[in-house]
Amino acid sequence: MIRFIILAAAFAFILWLIIATAGAHEAKTVAGQPLGWVYPISCCSLTDCRPAKSDEVRETSEGYRLTSTGEIVGYLDKRVKDSPSGDFHVCQQGGDFDKGRVLCLFRPSRGF
Repeated sequence: MIRFIILAAAFAFILWLIIATAGAHEAKTVAGQPLGWVYPISCCSLTDCRPAKSDEVRETSEGYRLTSTGEIVGYLDKRVKDSPSGDFHVCQQGGDFDKGRVLCLFRPSRGF
């Protein structure tokens, strides 16, 4: 009976670990959000998102161009989202930031 309880507890713990790590991960800490902000699960699976380097996203007449891949994401594309941190963040398929297709692009809010 004790053996069964130990096995059940171990199984429950492993299941909890899998579920706990299956969600999206957090971006860096920002003012008003001391624990950071969470990338949406639709954009990220723990390794797909990161802050963009300062020269990595360029605004062109067609949209946002990633200098690492040359991919252009149109300004009105549904993958473009407001960035809670006020910085660019990029989420690319498979976490491959040199070749991966853009899943989401977080851009700084534009004030009018």
